[in-house]
Amino acid sequence: MDSRPFKTRFAPSPTGLLHLGNIRTALFNYLLARQAGGTFLLRLEDTDAMRGHEKYARALEDDLRWLGLEWNEGAGAGGQQGPYAQSERGAIYKEYFTALEESGQAYPCFCSEHELAIARKTALAGGRPPRYSGKCRVLSRADVEARFARGEPATWRFRVEEGGRLEFEDKVRGPQVFNTDDIGDFVIRRSDGTPAFFFCNAIDDAVMGVTLVVRGEDHLTNTPRQIMLLRALGLTVPEYAHIALVVGADGAPLSKRTGSRSVQELREQGFLPAAIHNYLARLGHSYDDNSLLTLDRLAALFSVTRLHRAPARYDEAQLMHWQREALLHLSVDEIWRSMGEPVHALVPPDQREAFIAAVRANVVFPAEALRWAQIVFTDTLAMTHPARAAITAAGEEFFDVLRRALEKHGTDFKAVSDMLRAALAVNGKSLFQPLRAVLTGELDGPEMAKLLPLIGVERARERIRKFSGDLCSNNEKK
Repeated sequence: MDSRPFKTRFAPSPTGLLHLGNIRTALFNYLLARQAGGTFLLRLEDTDAMRGHEKYARALEDDLRWLGLEWNEGAGAGGQQGPYAQSERGAIYKEYFTALEESGQAYPCFCSEHELAIARKTALAGGRPPRYSGKCRVLSRADVEARFARGEPATWRFRVEEGGRLEFEDKVRGPQVFNTDDIGDFVIRRSDGTPAFFFCNAIDDAVMGVTLVVRGEDHLTNTPRQIMLLRALGLTVPEYAHIALVVGADGAPLSKRTGSRSVQELREQGFLPAAIHNYLARLGHSYDDNSLLTLDRLAALFSVTRLHRAPARYDEAQLMHWQREALLHLSVDEIWRSMGEPVHALVPPDQREAFIAAVRANVVFPAEALRWAQIVFTDTLAMTHPARAAITAAGEEFFDVLRRALEKHGTDFKAVSDMLRAALAVNGKSLFQPLRAVLTGELDGPEMAKLLPLIGVERARERIRKFSGDLCSNNEKK
């Protein structure tokens, strides 16, 4: 039993923007740490110096903060086991690499990529695992020194025990057993001197005191290698939980083509953090409570025993459901802030609350709020084709009565519609569609009883004049 304080980690490679799959892994680790009163660590795996890490590192930190997934230790937060970027930990990796070399558990391999590719193809053709043959494992010290003297490049491999079995208990997938002969000696340092990913990853987890590694199941085959490395170095092995991957509707790993979007894109569209929390926390994990939950409640009810083994299927409709739920829980002030500056610039201060009350049930994103602000408070009205057709079908008499109704009843929508109903014997769509169409340019939307007072008599009168005038012109042409 690991007696160290509970600690999880999120260790992204800052080579691009965070997407839904990445952020779900971060969320799961955050919820587990929060539930246990432990530490959530952020570490940057930025060993590839060619990818513009600084820009993406700042972007992913901004995304995590916007989502409320604050880390207790790591990049920008400090801690006792820094630095927290792999690019700054070269001396630490060298120390442990040297220990393996001096103990004879690491050796140089001079095999070329061409030789290794042929060996892999031969093994696969014979139905065998494409493991390394061990060709350079038996080189004498003199052979090794002679090859280095000739300037031959070499990778360094970890010497795996032959004929052994490695077992561990995965917190999601249960007992795992690997035959060491199927793994073979694996590369821990490349020929250019840089350490392999899972070498750095394993050492950092152990040295930084991570007690539970929660990551995608695509890393499952790395785990036996990492456990062997840590045991060889006398370091504490964390527990592991390999979660199912997120897939698209076609069952393939989620990609931009199948709906995956970056957190930045979701934020710009107007998704709320609470919507993303509640959707992702249920993507491959089950809750008995299907209401919108705070981060605290999501954490309190989160459990590795409720993580699913089957692939988690991304469902845009479910994400939209949680967006609507999150909006319902916002206060008027929060709704107003979420609508954004372009809306704020159009809505008169004294009509702010009336506008929110009118549109909030029909608005999911700021762009939709802006469209209704433009419809209500500007003199430029875009008319949809169905709306134009409804106006034409209603006929000139409809709008003559509508003008008189507005003069008599002002912005009392019920009284206006009652007068139209009584004068023309129209009801249902024949009444409400042309009425909505001429005033908003749409056939659907918020309640007209709430919109008409915001549009006002003058603007309504001008729209009736313009669009019924178009109707008359069309009829004359016929």
